[in-house]
Parts: sequence; C-alpha cells; structure tokens
Amino acid sequence: MQIVGYDSRDAGLLVSRGDANDANDAAGGDATAGDSDAPGNGGDVTYLDLTPGTELDYALGERRCAGTVHEGTHVPCDAPEAPYCDAHSHVWVCARCTGTCLKDEMDCYEDHAVYLAAFAPDRFKVGVTRLWRLETRLREQGADRAAHVRTVENGRIAREIEAGLADGSDLVDRVRVPTKRAGLAAEVDDRAWAALLDRFDVTERFDFDYGLDLAERPMAETMAAGTVVGTKGRLLVLERGGSTYAVDMRDLVGYEVAEGRTDRDLQSSLGAFGE
Repeated sequence: MQIVGYDSRDAGLLVSRGDANDANDAAGGDATAGDSDAPGNGGDVTYLDLTPGTELDYALGERRCAGTVHEGTHVPCDAPEAPYCDAHSHVWVCARCTGTCLKDEMDCYEDHAVYLAAFAPDRFKVGVTRLWRLETRLREQGADRAAHVRTVENGRIAREIEAGLADGSDLVDRVRVPTKRAGLAAEVDDRAWAALLDRFDVTERFDFDYGLDLAERPMAETMAAGTVVGTKGRLLVLERGGSTYAVDMRDLVGYEVAEGRTDRDLQSSLGAFGE
C-alpha cells in the first residue's frame, strides 16, 4: 500500500492498495516515471477518513513518487523523488501571479474574493480565491479566523491587490506549515486582528473551530500510527503514548505503508511523564 494523497478540507488520506512493484509489473519490468501514466497499472484508491477517534496503525516504509490518481485508480511511479517526481509535479502558475498573467491566455474570468486570514497567535495573511471557494479555501489552509474584504471580477485584479497588500509589514501572502504547527495550541491575538480589520471594509467574517482543544503544542513527527485528535488544514494531530504529535499530511505522501505500528522510539512530551 502507498499513501498517494490527502484531503485537507474534509480530513482524509488517499491510500492505494496496489503493490510497490505494480508500475514495473505492468510494463514488463521496464516502467519509468515518464511512461507510467497509462491508467490501470496500479491499485484501487481507498479514502481513509481521519475523524477524531480514528485509530491509525500503519508503519511507514520506503518513500517514492506518489504517481497519479486516474478515475479512482492509482497510477504508480517508481521514481525515487518524493512526494512527486518532475513528471508528476504540477506547478499552479496562478499562485505566482502578481497581476501580470503568466499563462498564454488568461482564463480567470469569474468573481474572485480577496481575504485576510489569521493564524494563531499573530500571523496574518492576504490571499485570493474564486468567490465560490472562499470558505473551502480557508479551511484547506487551517485558518483560525478570516475576513472577506473585497470581491473583484477576475483573478488578475485580485492578484494585483494581493501583491500590493503583501508589500506591507503586517501581511504576508504565504504561511508555512511550521508556523501553523507552532500556533496549534495558541489563541489569535484579538487586539492585533481587530486593528488589522479596522483598515478594511469587511464583507464577511469567519471564525473556525477545528475541535483540537490542545493544552500544549504538539511535537512535529512523520508517522501514521496513533489516535486521531483532529486535523487543521493539512496538519494531522495524533495522540500516542500520552503525547500529541502534529503530522504534515504532505510529508506522508509517497510512503509505502503496512498495517502494524512502527516500534521506533518517539520523543515524548513532558505531560506524558505525569500520567
């Protein structure tokens, strides 16, 4: 089995039931990253729900390219690069746009929302998304709070506004996973957030609760074994041995997994020794 994707909105992992050698077997032993895109040479993909209380019991093995998923079937790749090799990496050029279209032909002719997002305790981001995806996009990122501050007629205008706002000292256009993980047990700085919003005409406000209720910051780990506490964006929080761990689900993509918990030692929080 191989972890071949994740769902940061509804909380889940995509697991291929195919064998690690399916790519080679299907191509007579000569499959490469470049020629493994024909459907049907992998396994069925199972959606592993990560609702709180779910017990995970997977040991991580070797990691390689996760290939692709085509019509519900995993198309494997034996390239050693993970989570994806060059042939299976997809760069969304719109994410680099600052108002000058990077495509041969502009195609973002629909309403876009400009939003502000807060990540505890005090990291504030400006972003854009298609208007109908606003709440979904915020949940995918694991935002604690957010505000819709403007609607514009296309993505080019939205990106131009975003770039201008991100030029300031109090807004960024990207928040890295380690920063989000560091704020998992923290609260948003109410005063700083309110001061930021005072500068904008807010259309709609969002306040998200991911149900984690953490007393202390989870430790960073890469594992798929333990009791699911919950998820926040692409961060999966697991309880194991009296300690909590925060796993970046993207860091799991590409790993071969086998049922049966790994026996490797993990760093334990101080709280675990008081139980």
